[in-house]
Amino acid sequence: MAEIQTSGRPIDQLLEKVLCMNILSSDYFRDLLRLKTYHEVIDEIYTQVDHVEPWMTGNCRGPSTAFCLLYKFFTMKLTVKQMHGLLKHTDSPYIRAIGFLYLRYVADPKTLWSWYEPYLKDDEEFSPGSNGRMTTMGVYVRDLLLGQYYFDTLFPRIPVPVMRTMVSNLEKMKLPTKHSGSTGESTRGSDETARRPPSVKAALSVSFGQRAPHRASTRDSSPVRRTYPSSSAYDKDGIDDSKGSPSIRRSQSRDISDREYSEKERSRDRDRERDRDRDRYRERDRERDRERDRDRDRDRERDRERDRDRDRDRDRDRRYDYDYRSRESSRRDYERSRHYRESSSRRSRSRSRSRSRSRSQSMHERSIQGDRHSQPQDGSKEKTSASSNLAKLKDLYGDLTNQKDSSSKERGPNKDSSTEEVIRLGGSSWR
Repeated sequence: MAEIQTSGRPIDQLLEKVLCMNILSSDYFRDLLRLKTYHEVIDEIYTQVDHVEPWMTGNCRGPSTAFCLLYKFFTMKLTVKQMHGLLKHTDSPYIRAIGFLYLRYVADPKTLWSWYEPYLKDDEEFSPGSNGRMTTMGVYVRDLLLGQYYFDTLFPRIPVPVMRTMVSNLEKMKLPTKHSGSTGESTRGSDETARRPPSVKAALSVSFGQRAPHRASTRDSSPVRRTYPSSSAYDKDGIDDSKGSPSIRRSQSRDISDREYSEKERSRDRDRERDRDRDRYRERDRERDRERDRDRDRDRERDRERDRDRDRDRDRDRRYDYDYRSRESSRRDYERSRHYRESSSRRSRSRSRSRSRSRSQSMHERSIQGDRHSQPQDGSKEKTSASSNLAKLKDLYGDLTNQKDSSSKERGPNKDSSTEEVIRLGGSSWR
């Protein structure tokens, strides 16, 4: 989106230095940081602005709401489409007036005529100042073009050739080429503006009856206490009767002070009403912000609860998977161990069968071999048993063989004496 063609000067050089510093240091402008969009600023203008003077009226001489919002637009750098939306807005004439002020301060002077020309005959009525003086939008736009001062503040200078071209164009359209005064006097020091203190610091000092800095005497030199003779003070001969009549001067001073006091009261009431409205809107915005924060906290808590439920489900699934895997692994281990036991028992049974079979075969072979050698072994066994029995008998009865050797030799041929001895002593049962 194309931006508006500007003069290229920074914002702090477009406004007067005192006005710019007061805007930047005001609490209301800091509160405008909550407005983020173009439409939010327009809504704020619709609800808060009731004049487009640069300063607030009354004793509180701070920057006006309109110029704080205008400076907010300066920081947003409006586009061509947004500016057309401001100039053609139908809800409030003050929205359009702030749009024209934006162009007068920011736009390139060569492009001002193309912006202002369609609205020079606009007949919408409104009051630019706080005094309630009504004028039309066309007259207000012409005064922005033709005037160098705007309610005692200074506009950026328009080059002389550009001003001549605009004046000739107004003459061609048969429109006035002189300043009408809807935006204040064209020069400083008029009767209306002379009652205003020259600076914010001096205004605060005067309003509290204090001495302003760098001033000899606030009570004597303050512009608020100056009196100006009216046209009736001069007679037909042009003689100033007010100089020679103290009563006239006192009555004029009393009338002016009463009028100023009533104006101050009205402006003070307006300021109090505006402050109450602003506090009410701020409280509504704070309540909306608190409600938004509560909704955000509830959504955040709901998201946390959803995350906790998801974590619990995930943990439960994980535990179920772990239990299932452990049961499966234990079942596989049991099956494997049972298979191992069964296979080992089968191997042991087959091994025992093979051993018993081999043992039976070996016993059968031994029995066969024993049958073959049973007879010779019986003789040897008998001999062995007989010799052992003989040895026992010898131990019991002594050795009688030597004694009977001679008798045996005499009797005859050699016989088996051990056998005979056994037979004779124990009979046939001694073996």
